[in-house]
Amino acid sequence: MLGSLDSLVDEEERRAWANACAHALGLDGVAVSLGEELVWFSDWTSARLEDMQFVLGQGPGLVLMEDGGVLEVPDLDLLLARQWPQFVPEAKELGVAALFVWPVNIGAARVGTLTGYRRSAGPLAGRHVAEGWLVADSLAGHLLGRWPGTSAGEDGPGHAGAVDLHRAEVHQATGVLSVRLAVPVDEALARLRAEAFASGRSLTDTARHILEQELPP
Repeated sequence: MLGSLDSLVDEEERRAWANACAHALGLDGVAVSLGEELVWFSDWTSARLEDMQFVLGQGPGLVLMEDGGVLEVPDLDLLLARQWPQFVPEAKELGVAALFVWPVNIGAARVGTLTGYRRSAGPLAGRHVAEGWLVADSLAGHLLGRWPGTSAGEDGPGHAGAVDLHRAEVHQATGVLSVRLAVPVDEALARLRAEAFASGRSLTDTARHILEQELPP
């Protein structure tokens, strides 16, 4: 399965591959983020989990970015509410019972995360933890080799060769808000996150709404 990674072309193939990886690792879904950019996911729930971490500034992927190693949360019900007081209820509402996060590394540098979820509580088998490292390592070179501006990538709106940049509209909307409100970019992004959380919409949908308001009638 890892050997077929470089032959993937369209989004449907990549989604099918991500689903196959999730099931091979004993998971219900997986997503990959590089920095603050969501680049690959198997299903809507995986994407939504990444979105919530970005919006709320809480979640296992953010802890991992600081501490490193594989982070296992085999039972969200046993997690102290004060650790992620907003993220945990939202994740449970999606039917998520357990989360597992591997770092995506290039050499000694940590560039992102591979996050898997499961709808039933319980730890992963040891072989699944080890195989998660293989998936994360294979994805690291593949994804970065297809980033915008690389020889293998094809630049375009929200697209980078065989990698979709799912937050391209978020970055655009942040710039629009920064100009409209005359505030720094960091503050504009914070306001965009707050609006997404308050409305219950995804960050991408919220950003798209802001961009549509800028279009001429």
